Amino acid sequence: MNERIEGATISLCMIVRNEHRHLARCLESVASAVDEIVIVDTGSTDDTRDIARRFTDRVYDFAWQDDFALARNYAFSKATKDFLFWVDADDVLEPQDAKRLIALKRTIGQNADVVMLPYYVGLNARGEPSLTYYRERLLRRSMGFRFEGAVHEAVAPRGRIVYGDAVIRHRKEGAGESGRNLRIYEKLIARGEPLDTRGLFYYARELRDHKRYEQALERFEEFLARPDGWIENRIEACRCAAQCLQALGRMEEAQAMRMRTFAMDLPRAETCCEIGAGFMAMQNYRAAAYWYERALACKKDERSGAFVQSACYDYVPLLQLCVCYDRLGERSLARAYNDRVGERWPEDAAYLYNKEYFERTDCTA
Repeated sequence: MNERIEGATISLCMIVRNEHRHLARCLESVASAVDEIVIVDTGSTDDTRDIARRFTDRVYDFAWQDDFALARNYAFSKATKDFLFWVDADDVLEPQDAKRLIALKRTIGQNADVVMLPYYVGLNARGEPSLTYYRERLLRRSMGFRFEGAVHEAVAPRGRIVYGDAVIRHRKEGAGESGRNLRIYEKLIARGEPLDTRGLFYYARELRDHKRYEQALERFEEFLARPDGWIENRIEACRCAAQCLQALGRMEEAQAMRMRTFAMDLPRAETCCEIGAGFMAMQNYRAAAYWYERALACKKDERSGAFVQSACYDYVPLLQLCVCYDRLGERSLARAYNDRVGERWPEDAAYLYNKEYFERTDCTA
């Protein structure tokens, strides 16, 4: 066990299944920052358990019941330390983030019941996270926190909630289990179990992901009709429904669906970019440019809990404004937007392509 660090103690609680590829990497990245490791195996047929036992003797078997919350809560029940900390096997902490987690242990004992930590998902061509959001990662054990939801499980934060800076990074290798989440939802429905509001939102997303667009639209509208949907999910539901409408060729309805979000809260850059892309698809470049400019003006708030696509706040609108103004014949403005991309990302392939395009076409004009 690691050397005792003064302050709060942490139990790492994980559920795993066939994680030979990821588990050692995950545990090696986080072991120095925690005081106990609890691993619950839900039916591995590879050497996942053996890998887990290299790091802890707290390895338990749990019969999988198509319920992620049930499995995570079982892992919580085996923990003994002050705070419960959960990650997945395909997550990692960089060394600087492990140090930040250790620093948190010295301060949260009397100051927090829930610690929200940033989650980075995927990397774009510039080495930046494609998606960022905060999750409830450290939970005071004595508060009795429990996960809810058979799929896309979550803990409802309560008590003293603070935000930390230890980043958890999702680094999955290979494809996941296709269709698993949709199968679980439809099994629940077949049993006559009603979906709560959050579950309905995620079920609709699964339908969209499987290109069952008409069914997804029905479920998104059902979700939006409920009064208790979280505002960030309501905004996301409109955007997802718009994607379904666009896939069905209903472009004007898709744009109208996106604009419904403006009655809910301040515009999000993600929504503005999608509206801009919709107008570009209709070759209305003036309208597209308007919405990409609105995206640049939006404020990014990663602590709102929303799924933040950082590129929508700078990179995407700048590049698309370059394209829009070039199509409109306003080349000096188009070049200015491309130059703004180059100032920040001088090695970016799209910037360099555009730069060469302007130089070549200026010479032949």
